Amino acid sequence: MISMIIPRRHGIILYAGLSIFTYCLSLPGNAAMDGDGTSQSIEASGPSRIVSAGGSITEILYALGLKDRIAAVDTTSLYPATAMKEHPNIGYVRALSSEGLLSVKPTLILAEADAGPKDVIDQLQSASVAFVTVPDKTSPDGIAEKIRFIGKAVGKNTESEALATQVLEDFDALKVQLADLKDRPKVLFILSTAGGRMLAGGEGTSADEMIRLAGGKNALTNFKGYKQVNSEAVISAAPDVVLMMTRGDTAHSLGEAILDDPAIAQTPAGKARRLVTMDGLYLLGFGPRTAHAAAALAAKLHPDADIKSLPERPWTK
Repeated sequence: MISMIIPRRHGIILYAGLSIFTYCLSLPGNAAMDGDGTSQSIEASGPSRIVSAGGSITEILYALGLKDRIAAVDTTSLYPATAMKEHPNIGYVRALSSEGLLSVKPTLILAEADAGPKDVIDQLQSASVAFVTVPDKTSPDGIAEKIRFIGKAVGKNTESEALATQVLEDFDALKVQLADLKDRPKVLFILSTAGGRMLAGGEGTSADEMIRLAGGKNALTNFKGYKQVNSEAVISAAPDVVLMMTRGDTAHSLGEAILDDPAIAQTPAGKARRLVTMDGLYLLGFGPRTAHAAAALAAKLHPDADIKSLPERPWTK
């Protein structure tokens, strides 16, 4: 599943180290088994009104051609850009309301692991509508599993298998490009600098996995999750590159100013003025576009390696 808190980047969240809920869908019995073992009714022909509570879930539904079956999306659903224009907004995935969700008359609610608050989720799970928590491991195989899982829940097994296969092919193509890299730059992912405190990504985070996929090394490996780091830790980490997110059209990072931070300025990244910023959902959403995002990041981490963009897919345009 994904990782812990993140100050919401226009709706994007990270989570780390959560266990994956098991799921079993039986079309003959029209029932789904959620993570708590509760059997829930599913339309045999596929749900007609799906609520998506998670940006990567929305991406997958669009990629499966189910735009017209989506009844509503949450504020993390920033891609495709039209998603929140074409569907009602149920609010932030961690601050849902049962009234708001049920008002759109869903036949299936698909939610990421951090959906909440807990009392609302408990209410929804006991309601007549099917509420399903989607597994979300931050790895290529985890993305394929998520795609297949959603495909089974919505009655699109064949289409989801094809999508999962194409996504894994994209990761294989990227792996070939990165196979001969000798340089693995150390990357410092800074999630936030709110209040003058630097929140950075350690081991086991979405950022940690993305850096690895792009042929880099996480500069911070002495802790897990997202944690505040002091100047001494930053200097000691000696990153070659600083990586930060943007939120849509609004910069989440401090831009070039972060390189003038007294601690950052003493690192190889600060001295070389190496800062990479990428859209938050694209970088850390771990949906169908993740291999393409990793290729884009790899090109920035390895400017002399001639890393090529992956071929466009229908869901990346």
